Amino acid sequence: MKQNSCPETSFYSPVVSRLVPYVPGEQPKIDKLVKLNTNENPYPPSPRVIAAIQLAAQQGLQLYPDPESTALRQAIAAHHGLAAHQVFLGNGSDEVLAHAFCAFFQHGCPLLMPDISYSFYKVYCGLFNIPVEMVPLTEAMCLDVSAYARTDGTSVAGVVIANPNAPTGVGLPLQQVERLLRLHPQRVVLVDEAYVDFGGDSAIPLIAQYPNLLVVHTLSKSRSLAGLRVGFACGQAHLIDALERVKNSFNSYPLDRLAIAGGVAAFEDQAWFEQTRRAVMSSREGLVLALEDLGFKVLPSQANFVFARHPHHDAAAIAGALRARGVLVRHFKLPRIEQYLRISIGTPAHCDALVQALGSVLAALA
Repeated sequence: MKQNSCPETSFYSPVVSRLVPYVPGEQPKIDKLVKLNTNENPYPPSPRVIAAIQLAAQQGLQLYPDPESTALRQAIAAHHGLAAHQVFLGNGSDEVLAHAFCAFFQHGCPLLMPDISYSFYKVYCGLFNIPVEMVPLTEAMCLDVSAYARTDGTSVAGVVIANPNAPTGVGLPLQQVERLLRLHPQRVVLVDEAYVDFGGDSAIPLIAQYPNLLVVHTLSKSRSLAGLRVGFACGQAHLIDALERVKNSFNSYPLDRLAIAGGVAAFEDQAWFEQTRRAVMSSREGLVLALEDLGFKVLPSQANFVFARHPHHDAAAIAGALRARGVLVRHFKLPRIEQYLRISIGTPAHCDALVQALGSVLAALA
């Protein structure tokens, strides 16, 4: 019997064909690369994290994890001076962000966000059918808070920013975050602080004062746990309740037992956290100077990466030549930033290898 012939895409829900998925940084399976393209921490997690995960692996994996991740919520709350009911957990900050977009921004009017920022934000808008209004960064690649003002605050769905911004690395002072919160008191302002531990100002202390503030963090960067997938949001109880309602309509057990145990241990070892984040910040300072010596223009960074351009050489050509020499950096072929390279901060040895390779590349391109 002849089967019906139809295009495979005819099985899709209408939204699927409209989606433009996020493209993550390259994760190559090639040995001995200097990998500075995905903003991973160059240092391993605390030994206490490894020990806690090993112990958890030996105990109770046949059972579901705690759906509320209570121990980790309590550890995060204690670290930030919050109550546990002011913390929400998810499988990486990307999942937390997705739940937030679903919970707070589907009002049928535009969500405000910078024109140059984390590209997953626009993907979430496509997934949840949220209109977008891109607000341009200044010529200096800074966020202009006054550009987010609207005469009617309810005419927008909300505001989302990354602070420090990605991929620029430029931070927004805390008083400017407060201005943004006051501009839209009837809508949620989401501040994505994935990189804040590398020199930015966290908005978490403002939570008690602003019922419209949601702050999102990840353990992937400053806690060296990109492979474990733990993210969290902090806000007043009514915002956390909304996120819980979405989460429990999607996946009641987002964090497994290993992630919970490892996350708790990461917050218990404050000394390791301080040691590794300061090492990254020190390497960043040295790398900026080295890049400037090579003629690059580097934006001021409060993240574990720098955003740099060379006024005399094409960024894509530099990235390709570096890759041929075993060094990976990130290039975005996007308006306004196609001549920039985003370079993750590695160990001192990684940074030295990058600088040496760049010297050879620039000489060859001259």
